[in-house]
Amino acid sequence: MNGGAQGRGLRAYALLYLLFLYAPILLLPVFAFNSGTVVAFPLNSFTTEWFGQLWGNATLRRALFNSLTIAFSAAALATLLGMFAARASTRYRFAGKGTALGLIMLPLVLPEIIVGVSLLVVLLAVGIELSILTVIIGHTLICTPYAVAILTTAFASLDQSLEEAAQDLGESRWNAFRLVILPLVMPGILSSMLMSFTISLDEFIIAFFLAGSEPTLPTYIFSQLRFPKSIPMIMALGTVLVATSILLLALAEYFRRRGAARTGQTNSGGFL
Repeated sequence: MNGGAQGRGLRAYALLYLLFLYAPILLLPVFAFNSGTVVAFPLNSFTTEWFGQLWGNATLRRALFNSLTIAFSAAALATLLGMFAARASTRYRFAGKGTALGLIMLPLVLPEIIVGVSLLVVLLAVGIELSILTVIIGHTLICTPYAVAILTTAFASLDQSLEEAAQDLGESRWNAFRLVILPLVMPGILSSMLMSFTISLDEFIIAFFLAGSEPTLPTYIFSQLRFPKSIPMIMALGTVLVATSILLLALAEYFRRRGAARTGQTNSGGFL
């Protein structure tokens, strides 16, 4: 009886926690399809007018282009740097490896406002003008730890004898990596890129400090919150962003699991 009561209590706690966490997100599409301009109950009639306004906004299109450019660039750079770090940490032993990995993963625990202010001071001190490039630098910094975490798992699950066997058969070290290792970790690479893309697309603080006069989607949303008439359109934009983020994260998790299963099958039965 006591165990059953505890189980029901834990389920109730989990349900309340999920409601608290996701209820505000679930309300986004509710008001995005509401014809009223005031975010309040009761709702008015159903409409898609606010979604139509998204495509007619020139500033929004510019912010979207900037965010996509930043996200693609940061995802590619973070994944490339993550591959180097993951490869080194799983394949080689060298002095200071733990310290180096700890410094790489440090942005995971540092407050983003501290990272943003620090980058702003350093970039201005060396004379770099704030632009899309500076945002790409900042987003690469914060996305790299996530890429390293994903790719380290992908590289660590590989059997090193596969690469050694390829080299024994006459392949160079580069060809062994390109023809054997790279295809096996490709799901992890795709997962890393999707995760980094999602993080960069939704990131606000770094972009707020480093974008200068160039708008990004998060900074554009923040700038529009002061205008009550823009709130329904922002709700529609938020709905699109949430749906896109969920889709990208689901794809990233799919590729991560696919990579884990693929390397597991190779390790257990690839040579049988």
